[in-house]
Amino acid sequence: MHYDFFAYIFRMRYIARWALMRNTRTENVEEHSYEVAVLAHALAVIGREVLGRQVEPDRVAAAALFHDAPEIITGDLPTPIKYCNPELKQAYRQVEVVAQNKLLEMLPAALQAAYAPLVQESDPQVRRYVKAGDKLAAWLKCQEELKAGNTEFRLAAQETMQALRGMEMEEISWFLEHLGEAFRLTLDELGGAGKQTEGGSV
Repeated sequence: MHYDFFAYIFRMRYIARWALMRNTRTENVEEHSYEVAVLAHALAVIGREVLGRQVEPDRVAAAALFHDAPEIITGDLPTPIKYCNPELKQAYRQVEVVAQNKLLEMLPAALQAAYAPLVQESDPQVRRYVKAGDKLAAWLKCQEELKAGNTEFRLAAQETMQALRGMEMEEISWFLEHLGEAFRLTLDELGGAGKQTEGGSV
């Protein structure tokens, strides 16, 4: 008997994001999931190392890799539609649960318990960091598009930043203050800190 779970997971690359927007570069769910994993892991590390929180960054990163897995079945529903009213939001959440369960059924029984917490986002703390990483990735995508001159993303950038601030996470503020500004730089401008010596600039 064969199991389809990972064959489905590897089809995330075919699902485009920001479908209602004009993009200078198309983004797919697979690359988005990687970015969210990197960012959510970073936020968890900040939480643990800078703010002294009890959090496991590796668990957060693993969950982030699978956070959009149900979209392999449901597709990517644009945010303005998904959250336009409470009834639709709840209905879509129920669809996500069905998709999560269907994916888990595609695994051998011996593996389902290991993957259930990742696919179902069952840990509230982990889910909060993944959600923060997801929003941060969306904001950075907006910055990339704006830097390329695509004003289509101007309002999305403002709304995403409001959502980030609304999460009231010190980790997000720390990331934006110390690490976020670099995303506004060009390739030639990046790495400036590495060009410094004790006597000043090289």
